[in-house]
Amino acid sequence: MPEEGLAEAFGVTEEARAKINLALHVTGQRPDGYHLLDMLVTFADCGDRLGFLPAQADTFTLSGPFGETLASDGSNLVLRARDLLREAVGALAFPVHIHLQKNLPIASGIGGGSADAAATLRGLMRLWGMSLPVGALASLALKLGADVPMCLESRPLIARGIGERIEAVRDLPAFAMVLVNPLQGVSTPEVFRRLAAKNNPALDLARGLSETGRWLTAIGSARNDLEPPARELVPEITVISQMLQAHGALFTRMSGSGATCFGIFTGMAAAQEAAAALHGERPDWYVQATETVSGGM
Repeated sequence: MPEEGLAEAFGVTEEARAKINLALHVTGQRPDGYHLLDMLVTFADCGDRLGFLPAQADTFTLSGPFGETLASDGSNLVLRARDLLREAVGALAFPVHIHLQKNLPIASGIGGGSADAAATLRGLMRLWGMSLPVGALASLALKLGADVPMCLESRPLIARGIGERIEAVRDLPAFAMVLVNPLQGVSTPEVFRRLAAKNNPALDLARGLSETGRWLTAIGSARNDLEPPARELVPEITVISQMLQAHGALFTRMSGSGATCFGIFTGMAAAQEAAAALHGERPDWYVQATETVSGGM
């Protein structure tokens, strides 16, 4: 379904922006197995889209380039978010038709499922004409996954713990960016299992940075601790970084647990030119030029 068609057919629509881990430090592990992380996160102006409409019975439909690969059963985070929110609000929650336009690759390290769940919570609260207290909504989101509270925010932030301790980063600028994924899924548990160390130095960013160049220097001094083990599992991650650099990226890194990598460029014209060239070289990969949101969005 085209984007304009989604907006016309559904009274309420929500963007599920791609989540980009500019930095990800693994700083420990809890007794229950959850890893402790420090993350610098931003969000792109590309992603999935969801539409919401009152219905006689609950309905879920899919479209988009990656819709066919996403199972529409009870394990889907969109349906889990719907059911959990309905449980919380009770009689206000009439049946709904939810349509997911799946534009992001599955299991790609850019928060697609978590962003979809967060967008479902936002969209259904609008459709049902209700809201939850901030703390209650955050707790509900965390039940759906550690990334969902971040995706509810969909703005630049630092997240710590398992992702539940969130601090806005209002001085982070927008970045022109190219995302590349070789369309190979990466097992997050396997990436964590291969980590050489799980008690690494915390993220320590200077604050009050106002210039893009200074931010790039600060981000460059940080890490994604999951990138080395992910490269062992998917050697294409190394190739992608090299290709992005060859096409003019100022900075490259893998996002999340992979396999999506991003390159930051001088501007959108340079990013679009690089994306076109990369798509020509690897038409079988996911390649997307985009711009991230700024902290002062």
